[in-house]
Amino acid sequence: MKNYKILLFTFLIVPLLSFSQEKAKDSIVEKPERPAFESSSIIDNQTNVLFSKNTLEVVMQHRFGLMDEENSLLGIYGANSNIRIGLSYSILDWVTVGYGITKKNRISDFNLKAGILTQTRSGSTPFSLTYYGNIAIDGRSGSANDGVFLTKQDRYSYFHQLILARRFSPKFSMQIAPSLSHYNAVDYGYENDRISVALGGRLKISPQTSILFDYSQPITSLEDDPDTGLSYNNPGISLGVEFSTSAHAFQIFITNFNGIVPQQNYMKNTNDFFDKGMLIGFNITRVYNF
Repeated sequence: MKNYKILLFTFLIVPLLSFSQEKAKDSIVEKPERPAFESSSIIDNQTNVLFSKNTLEVVMQHRFGLMDEENSLLGIYGANSNIRIGLSYSILDWVTVGYGITKKNRISDFNLKAGILTQTRSGSTPFSLTYYGNIAIDGRSGSANDGVFLTKQDRYSYFHQLILARRFSPKFSMQIAPSLSHYNAVDYGYENDRISVALGGRLKISPQTSILFDYSQPITSLEDDPDTGLSYNNPGISLGVEFSTSAHAFQIFITNFNGIVPQQNYMKNTNDFFDKGMLIGFNITRVYNF
């Protein structure tokens, strides 16, 4: 009888234990990869970073005037500086909603970020896919040209972006992000929509310090500004450094984007990075977990 119990244990219990160990091993392998980036943004574009449920992120973004402005101390005293203050809250582990206000054009923006795919440590899902979108409202009393917005809808603009990101190693990550910008009202003869694509990356040089680059290329062309002759087709080029802790991220950089709100950058930018169009900017984020 004793031998019978031993045999029963061997043939029934041991395989179950082995199966559970294999399942445990698989669950470890299939865990999500660590985030590709430290912050929810990489200079002028969003990243795939989504914080855990009930996390509040406070964001402050500042762009000084053009570095080439006379007697402006590299743009720090420049008259055309811009600033945005925003809040975002994770209502789920994979969904974040936010609101921000921007000095330029007195813009209010409501935004949404949602995770679609998550890169796994095993490589079964080799990249992360995230959607980011916003609705922005121009808060000025009149239009940029000659008076008033004809309808309330003329104030609205929209932005949609898919962020394809991959963490190649603990030190290096990259992302590519196609986007669509739309303005309900534009000057006569101009397009309401623009398709663009952004390429960004991060190289860690120490546990808390990274080098960042962000390149934004318009795909569809727009006519030059008829009054100034400046081009709306210049790519966005940004280079910077990020210092991060568990709850903070500080990015300082040079860029030619001044608008901060993405559709403003993609549709309205006339600064040429290589022709007196550079400016200094910084982003500061603080995360609170509840």
